Order: sequence, then C-alpha cells, then structure tokens
Amino acid sequence: MIANETRISSAVVVDELRPNFLPHYLGAQYLKGEALVYDWAARLSSAYNGGSWDFFQLSNGGFYMAPSNCGRVHVRWHMNGYSDMMGADAFGIVVTLFALCHLAEKCLDDSIIDHYHELRAYATQHAEASNILRAID
Repeated sequence: MIANETRISSAVVVDELRPNFLPHYLGAQYLKGEALVYDWAARLSSAYNGGSWDFFQLSNGGFYMAPSNCGRVHVRWHMNGYSDMMGADAFGIVVTLFALCHLAEKCLDDSIIDHYHELRAYATQHAEASNILRAID
C-alpha cells in the first residue's frame, strides 16, 4: 500500500437496511444486478449452490455482497486460466466485480462503473488482494 493511500473500510449492513441496499447502489437495475451476482457465483464456483448473502458498504462509497456462513471456495474462470481457493469474502468481491462489469456493459450507467472502481480499490487492500486481482484479470 502506498504511504498516503487512504485505507478503505467495510461494514456489514444490518438486516433493517437490507431492503433498500441494492436499490440505493444500483437504482432501477437492482434486480438485474442481484441476479447477476448469483449467476456469476454459479459460473465461478461449481460448489456454489445458493444460500444467504451478506451486504457490505465501503467507506469510499462502494459496496459488495458475499455469501454468509461459507468457508473457502474453489474458484475457476476459464477465460483467464484462474483456478484457486479463496475465502467467502474474497469470493463475494470477485463475484460482485464480475456482476458490476457485466451490468455496466448492459446499461452503460456511469454510476455502476464508479461502483466497480470503488470496489476494485477496496480489493487492492484486501487480505486476499493478489488472489482477487488474479481472478478478475
């Protein structure tokens, strides 16, 4: 990390705030965005079979979703040759990055692109940054 780089923090969203979480970040595209997260989870890990997810807010204005109560996950993306294990939090970041990229291509909304870059900035500071960045490369 660069000396003057600001540390980005994450905080889990409490249950009472969950209903408005995705609409806040994705606007009218929130249902499509949520579906893309689950779709990318299934594409990237054959072990993924649904379940509950936690929502996270980032101090830089970004967000992500990650599976709850999930241990390490084997992630494979054939388009870049990535295949490795990562924790559920890192998996959620990867899945959310793929979903945001996919959604941005579909709707050409600058705010979605901004959220991608906010989450990617957080990913570079994550404990599993090298794994996350290899998966999305």
